[in-house]
Amino acid sequence: MATSNLAAVTLTPPAAARVAAIAARQGKPAILRLAVDGGGCSGFQYKFELAETVDDGDAVAETDAVRLVVDPISLDLVRGCAVDYVESLGGAAFKVDNPNAASGCGCGSSFSV
Repeated sequence: MATSNLAAVTLTPPAAARVAAIAARQGKPAILRLAVDGGGCSGFQYKFELAETVDDGDAVAETDAVRLVVDPISLDLVRGCAVDYVESLGGAAFKVDNPNAASGCGCGSSFSV
């Protein structure tokens, strides 16, 4: 059973709007999955993908009818984070503000604890 653990992770309104737009274009549910994989410049890297469903045990945060889901193993590394969508001269991307990260890299997609 999915757990609604709203304090565990947060999805900002700009990120929710971007997920909704991408999901609508692809004809998929507005569910963004955040996972953490080993690798990247700093030891761990964030992985984003549209999900078809919420899995048992997932932490779920909802903003503007868009859900952010995180599996229990990844949740230990991102608990308390906020997922945002930022646009700058360098491009546009989802950004994770992770209070658990001891350091990150220049690309912003990997971190260490």
